[in-house]
Amino acid sequence: AKFNLNIGGISCELSIPVLDSAVPMYPPNTVHCDPNNPTVINEILNPITGRIWMDRNLGASRVATSSTDALAYGDLYQWGRRADGHQCRNSPTTSILGSTDQPTHGSFITSPSDWRNPSNNNLWQGVNGGNNPCPIGFRIPTETEWNVERLSWVSNNSAGAQASPLRLALTGGRAHFDAYIYNTNHSGGFWSSTVINGGSQIGGGSRYLRVDEHNAATENLPRAHGVAVRCIKNP
Repeated sequence: AKFNLNIGGISCELSIPVLDSAVPMYPPNTVHCDPNNPTVINEILNPITGRIWMDRNLGASRVATSSTDALAYGDLYQWGRRADGHQCRNSPTTSILGSTDQPTHGSFITSPSDWRNPSNNNLWQGVNGGNNPCPIGFRIPTETEWNVERLSWVSNNSAGAQASPLRLALTGGRAHFDAYIYNTNHSGGFWSSTVINGGSQIGGGSRYLRVDEHNAATENLPRAHGVAVRCIKNP
């Protein structure tokens, strides 16, 4: 927006950048799997928890109409990576581990544990966390935030997840060891920003929310695994 001003006989033009709310605001260099249709940024409030979320997963075309709505599944991210194209369900693969926070390619990195060597626990931490793939003002939820959300459901399973304000669907996942996409229509996985140290995974793993027709719980998962991302608005 530009304004012509005259102050004390001196004319000048004042320019102020104005954000168009219709244009998705994502981090620089974000790769959208459908370049012509970036994920729409709509907010949804859970009146029980008081928290605001995006109404769909990153990469999803719409809000889920059922637990098995493929258009609502979205992309499958490796924990801590930015949206560089690796999250696309048809992305190429490589077994060469990353040595930096931002690999120079968009391939899904297969690994027994972490896609990065050495691991970096500081990624995805908060709204300004490294490689945060969420729109400006949003971030990856913590494990605690997922559990608070889960406890607000009418039932602790996929039916409750679908009936909740978030309309979570059975997204499936992408295996860390061979990049095989599995369990679509049978289970859903959603990353948290919470990390774990040690254990059977080199450098530790991270926590995620797993949902199926019988149960929902937060569990450990190797960081090279691919699951969905649902962003929460920073309070």
